[in-house]
Amino acid sequence: RTTPCVCIGIPSEVLEVERMADQEKQAPAKDVEMKDAEDEKKDGGEEPQAGQKDKDLLTLEDIRDQLRLVERGVAQKEPRYISRAVRSLQSLRKKTNDIVLWRLTVGYFPAASPSKDSLLNYLEEPMEAEAILPFRPRTSKAAVTSILPEVDVFIHLLLLLRLLDSENMEKAKRCSDSLMEKLTSHNRRSLDLISAKCYFYHSRIYELIGQLAGIRSFLHARLRTATLRHDEEGQATLMNLLLRNYLHYNLYDQADKLVSKSTFPGNANNNEMARHLYYLGRIRAIQLDYSEAHHHLLQAIRKAPQHSAIGFKQTANKFAVVVQLLLGEIPDRATFREAILRKPLLPYFQLTQAVRNGDLVKFGETLEQYGPRFQEEKTFTLIIRLRHNVIKTGIRMISLSYSRISLADIAEKLQLDSAEDAEYIVAKAIRDGVIEASIDHQQGFMRSKESTDIYATKEPQEAFHQRILFCLDLYNQSLKAMRYPPKAYRKDFESVEERREREQQGLELAKEMAEDEEEEDF
Repeated sequence: RTTPCVCIGIPSEVLEVERMADQEKQAPAKDVEMKDAEDEKKDGGEEPQAGQKDKDLLTLEDIRDQLRLVERGVAQKEPRYISRAVRSLQSLRKKTNDIVLWRLTVGYFPAASPSKDSLLNYLEEPMEAEAILPFRPRTSKAAVTSILPEVDVFIHLLLLLRLLDSENMEKAKRCSDSLMEKLTSHNRRSLDLISAKCYFYHSRIYELIGQLAGIRSFLHARLRTATLRHDEEGQATLMNLLLRNYLHYNLYDQADKLVSKSTFPGNANNNEMARHLYYLGRIRAIQLDYSEAHHHLLQAIRKAPQHSAIGFKQTANKFAVVVQLLLGEIPDRATFREAILRKPLLPYFQLTQAVRNGDLVKFGETLEQYGPRFQEEKTFTLIIRLRHNVIKTGIRMISLSYSRISLADIAEKLQLDSAEDAEYIVAKAIRDGVIEASIDHQQGFMRSKESTDIYATKEPQEAFHQRILFCLDLYNQSLKAMRYPPKAYRKDFESVEERREREQQGLELAKEMAEDEEEEDF
């Protein structure tokens, strides 16, 4: 049995009105959604342009923050603020464009400024719509006054990097020359960190256009000035640039004279120290001082940045592998398995296999296949010297395999021209201590001596001595590389107010003690 549902207290007119209101709410919602979709279709072409403007504004704000750090460092005479701004150049370099640099130059420089006009000549004037960006880094009163030389040079350096990235070498050369003239006209210690970076890119531009020898006298003059002014950052950078200049033209004797006549600053940053050790390693390798060269190259690889400077680590490892082979040692196989070194070190891995096995045929094939590449990488001169090491290794393996073998068979195995050549090479190997054998000149054969216990010789002692020296040197280098917060030693010293308060408390205490003594006497 069903009972009818009766609505009590709600009239039918009210229900009808609520139903119509619900229908009206649903209809406009559909219209709004359709309108949003149509607007998105219409505004689809304008979104990238608006996004680009937002990126430019963010870039301008980032540059403004770094310039504030520069101004703060100049005002407080703290180079660490300027160093932080200089380190940000690589990230800013990727985000700058002509519009950003135009607005930056117009925003910072006064209206009647010759530097402003000279910088704007290197940029293309943007469109009116592109130039309208709300960027006012300076107040109305400060906009009339001239900016700091540090800020001027920093903006000029950003423009130079932009021209360098756009591969406009003619403009970059003129811009770099004007920047050097601007730097030579100032004598400010707060400019040292920025000027060192400017010298680096000045040399880089002249290297790319093939005129590196033309700035050698200029670099020498700036090195003398930096030394007299105790500019350690500029001194380290200029010394490395001069060494690079000499090595570019294979002037190893002049590079060695520069190293011997000058002192590299010990407080230089790790990047410049790594470059200097790399150049020293190359010089010592050409001078046949392989142990010292290998030591310098290992230190350079160790001081290089861990997650960047991939090209530097690849080049340094190439020279380190060749020098280690010249020392008669075999590089660790793990070196060739690293991800960033596997492909660049492939020819050197084949060289290592040839030297390790004493295989002259494979050595010649590798040299013929990768000869132009070795010449381009400046390792060809050192690799040619490896032929003697391959022969020595082959003789060592022959002496271990045969107790007696004729010189003719040695010449055949090592692919020498005659048995006389084999006799000379074996005699030299015996004299150098490579093998322990004797030569019977009448019958024409080599007799190997019985292998002695290596632990009865001094070789283990020398190996441990080298390891101890390596650990001690690594410890000393780690101590030198430690950095401490600036002015941290002042925390242990009391301020003037604290000293006054302590003296006042001492006077009050002495006064109270004197009063107590008077009362006791009374």
